[in-house]
Amino acid sequence: MIKTVLQQYWRVVIGALLAAGLLFLALSGYLAPVIHAVSTPLVTVQTWVATRYYTLIRPSADATQLVQENESLRSDNARLRNQILSLQEQQKDAPALYSLLKIARTTSDSSYIAALVIGRDPSPFLRYLFINQGSDAGLRRGMPVTTDQGLAGRIVSVSAEAAQVQLITDTSSAVNVQLPKGGNAVLTGSVTGDITLEMIPQEAQVSPNDLVITSGLGGSYPPNLVVGRVVGVRKEQTALFQSAAVQPAVQFGNIRWVLVITDFKPVDLTPLLPAVQP
Repeated sequence: MIKTVLQQYWRVVIGALLAAGLLFLALSGYLAPVIHAVSTPLVTVQTWVATRYYTLIRPSADATQLVQENESLRSDNARLRNQILSLQEQQKDAPALYSLLKIARTTSDSSYIAALVIGRDPSPFLRYLFINQGSDAGLRRGMPVTTDQGLAGRIVSVSAEAAQVQLITDTSSAVNVQLPKGGNAVLTGSVTGDITLEMIPQEAQVSPNDLVITSGLGGSYPPNLVVGRVVGVRKEQTALFQSAAVQPAVQFGNIRWVLVITDFKPVDLTPLLPAVQP
């Protein structure tokens, strides 16, 4: 028992002496080469691990710059795509705009304003359009609206920057026209979008493919505007008038640009008509 205690005692004393000796040697600088030889590999390993960890966790300056350049290229690409789409749309409009310009130049006796269609009748049967010009551009109610193909309708409502155009296919539309072989008639719309010549005198000669133009009667439209062509005639011996189906000159579903005749002043003849007796 006493022997065991003495052994443990001497072990503690020897360990303390060794520790004191190592501390003395370290403080004296005798162990510097040994410490350097041991610590250098450890420092190298630690530096390699820290560098890889920093690269994975935080992007380098080059990576950050590449990300910024990539975002800039994406933005430029989107902008160029939008420009291409805009140019393609302008290319589609070019023929129509050229035709409208040609009309404006060849009919210099009238004044026009070009307008873009910005809205359409949501019903299945197209009866009116909205255009992007209004009272600020000098547009007024009643002004005729044409295309490079022919008469489209007239303005029925105006705001500062837009206007509503009643098409000749509308049920409440009535256009006085003249026939190429003589005689006058009234062109009316219908709920189906078809247009028909009514009030054709029985003695008038009407044939398919006859060109129908405005007569200027009634004061609602100027004369000599193309409306369409006759495609079928209905004549009954017992009826007072003939009627005829007309193919409109304008393809209303494809209208994008129109010309508004701004120097035409419609005349309201209603006050001059005889009063209807109840």
